[in-house]
Amino acid sequence: MSSVNRCPWAESSELMIKYHDLEWGVPLHDDRGLFEFLVLDAFQAGLSWEITLRKREAFRSAFDGFDPETVASYDGRKREELLGNPSIIRNRKKIEASIANAGLFLDIRNAFGSFDDYIWGFTGGRVIRNSWQSVDQIPAFTAESEAMSRDLRGRGFRFVGPTICYSFMQAAGMVNDHLVSCFRYDEV
Repeated sequence: MSSVNRCPWAESSELMIKYHDLEWGVPLHDDRGLFEFLVLDAFQAGLSWEITLRKREAFRSAFDGFDPETVASYDGRKREELLGNPSIIRNRKKIEASIANAGLFLDIRNAFGSFDDYIWGFTGGRVIRNSWQSVDQIPAFTAESEAMSRDLRGRGFRFVGPTICYSFMQAAGMVNDHLVSCFRYDEV
């Protein structure tokens, strides 16, 4: 699609190129942004990221801008509204998990001062910079994502397996998994 050397997975559409070039792997320290990726990565489970990304704006609208306080307060009527919303991925278990996870997210924020402080603790507060030559080398999960998954599940979170946690870590820039040949590798 372009002459710029980027990670091959991003070349499938203009939307993926934009996401890759501007967001993926950029260290994120904003609690609301972290909550957004936590929700979106849960909804992505079993689907492609591109499907979820295409519905991102609809998710933002449906989930009140990913405000965790608001999402945690959703009642039965709001749950049914989400289930009936054709613009988002309508999966009851994922919707229920996102609402429950919002309350647990707030618990962590209260205990640690911010969700950011808590979640970045799994990488020692730093970006793990990998040196992958090909997409085939990138793991589905790591020891850090397994530890994150174990701790989140221990706190009651759902849809936070090691692979989902690793996708979250990639999206939030906790790991730099751009290929070394990608123009973004040195930029993030």
